[in-house]
Amino acid sequence: MATEDSYVPNAFDAEFDNFWDTVSCYAANTFPFEERCAFVAKAKDCNRSTNVLPYMRIMACDLNCVNEFEQVIFLTLFMGLCYEILVLLIHVCNKYYSPALKAVSRFLRMNEHVAGVTLLAFGNSSADLFSNLASVNANVPVFANSLAAALFVSMVSGGLICYMSPFKMNAYESVRDILFLIFGSMLLQYFLASSEHVSETSFIVMFLVYIFYILVNVVDVYLIRRALKTTNAQIDALLVGEMTPEKRKRLSELERNQAIYSRDMEVEIFERTNSGPNINKIRYTTLRMGRSTRISIDKKATRNVLHNRALGRNWGLFKDLFRVLRPINREKWRKGNIIKRAFMLTKIPAVILCCIYIPLVDYELDKHGWNKLLNCIQVMLNPAMSIMAIKALLSSRGNSLWYVAMAEESIYAVYSLPITMPIAVFMFIQSRTDVPPFYHSVFTVMNLTGSMFMIFICATEIDKVLEVIGHILKVEDDFMGATVKACTGSLGPLIANVAMALHGYPKMAYASAIGGPFFTVVMSASTVMHVKNLVGLPVSEANQTGNYGLNAFIFLNLGLFSTLLWSTTLGFFARRSVGIFSIVFYCIYLLFAILIHRKIIHSFSSDLPVTAAFGDI
Repeated sequence: MATEDSYVPNAFDAEFDNFWDTVSCYAANTFPFEERCAFVAKAKDCNRSTNVLPYMRIMACDLNCVNEFEQVIFLTLFMGLCYEILVLLIHVCNKYYSPALKAVSRFLRMNEHVAGVTLLAFGNSSADLFSNLASVNANVPVFANSLAAALFVSMVSGGLICYMSPFKMNAYESVRDILFLIFGSMLLQYFLASSEHVSETSFIVMFLVYIFYILVNVVDVYLIRRALKTTNAQIDALLVGEMTPEKRKRLSELERNQAIYSRDMEVEIFERTNSGPNINKIRYTTLRMGRSTRISIDKKATRNVLHNRALGRNWGLFKDLFRVLRPINREKWRKGNIIKRAFMLTKIPAVILCCIYIPLVDYELDKHGWNKLLNCIQVMLNPAMSIMAIKALLSSRGNSLWYVAMAEESIYAVYSLPITMPIAVFMFIQSRTDVPPFYHSVFTVMNLTGSMFMIFICATEIDKVLEVIGHILKVEDDFMGATVKACTGSLGPLIANVAMALHGYPKMAYASAIGGPFFTVVMSASTVMHVKNLVGLPVSEANQTGNYGLNAFIFLNLGLFSTLLWSTTLGFFARRSVGIFSIVFYCIYLLFAILIHRKIIHSFSSDLPVTAAFGDI
């Protein structure tokens, strides 16, 4: 008989030694309510899985949940928090992110389509890539979740764009992008199905496919501009000398080509003529698509509209600051009903937070959004807050929460002040309050990066709240990833695309609704699976498609083929009816997923082979 001195540790002992390092935080839901606080306090996954707030710890320890009724009450409060985060997300996309994208696209001389498939698509989809890389060790079907997210963005986001802002699509570019997305999803599915493990060659091929896609879009714009330049030269040559019938016929052909080539040459800054559809009128759905005239903004006029050399450099300095920090517009409050006033009250935290953290550059506004004192403060505050938050998120390894680590990492924020403080002092001395300085456009960088950071935090936090609720309610992980998390994780792209469409850029928004899913499937999914291979985790068709992956794959391709069908049938006019069709199509996908989850129907995936515990079957 073995004694205590002769005992040799085995694999079970090692597993128990690392129990608190490896156990899932959601395992606390299997314990009695009174024991959950002690569990979440010891489990390191409860710290690692925290984005902003530790919901499991809040419920078990801070709120001291002791029964099912209190649990339902607290989950309802979490849903209210989701609404507040959603309000913040909408405010950031509408007021900060969209103007920044327009300014950057204008500076880079992009047209709407290229800006949509590059800047807007990458800005919308990169957050999903980074969050998946951060949780690369998690046992989740990456390919299935990427397909579900791509289906949501292409159908729901694209459908809302068509419904809220009907437009004439870019025929060739739209067909090309849809075919690229179909090809990318099928190619990655082929790589998964053809071998037991995804090789490095597969990742390189997928990477080259995405690079080729971007090059095709960029070269296409270059060739169009070159053709326009040649056409203009030919028209000028024909106008010299006597006009003959042959010249008139040739001139008519060249002018038609000129009109085609001149369409959407570069992104213009347009006035916002409306705030979107009146959803209270059902007749809006059946109205014909009207022709809307977009009026370009005179940047010089909006820049100098309040300029007065007779006033001092700092005239109205504090008045401007208090005006912009005021979260509620008095005129809108006076005219609003009780529902609008309630919504204004819920926006107060979002308005104040964004106003302090994100510099505003919007060429549609007077002075382009310039506020001398606030912008001087933001030059120091924006980099310091970003550095401190990002460093705290990266340095917390499970022993503590990120905001506890922030106190230790605050020194890195102080290190940025010797650089930013002299810049702020120079700005304060050199600039005026009534006109933005010549370097004001540089603030677009902080506007864009700050907006993207806020969108990433908001989208991932909503996703985390619903993940916690799903585990508490004992909802299957695969089902959550294919339905709820696919929607919540894509709220950022959805709101950003709709905001761009309502700002007068539906072509850019719809290009992002196709280009973003292409990035998600081709780059994000393949990159995460390649990293899984590098760290030694198994990657195969079975564990990457799960029970709902093939369902999402088939619906995605059916949706894209139906988009090709209605676009060519309707002459590439994106009507409100096709927007409703796309959203209903996604609802059918959700219905299939629910029926599969309830085991009423079988999924498209194959059943796992049955093996005997002893002997042969």
